[in-house]
Amino acid sequence: MMDERDRIKRRAVALRYNAESDAAPRVIAKGDRHLAERIIAIAKENGVPIHEDPDLVALLAALDIDREIPSALYRAVAEVLAFVYSVNERAKA
Repeated sequence: MMDERDRIKRRAVALRYNAESDAAPRVIAKGDRHLAERIIAIAKENGVPIHEDPDLVALLAALDIDREIPSALYRAVAEVLAFVYSVNERAKA
């Protein structure tokens, strides 16, 4: 039987956001178990920071692929993007 921690680790959602072309971030990949592990591996291979937030992942996973996130999730996703930008800035230093 899988405990809650294992279940959480095996779910992933990838977002894309380009301020010049996107009105809002979009869900570009999502998956459970092996697909989630692959999404995470691809992110790591490409130097994409990973942020763990099981509640947000659950909400984003309910969205269709290539769908912009709803405005109700803007604040939560903005916090994640701020995290990503800060990680990228530290990596440049």
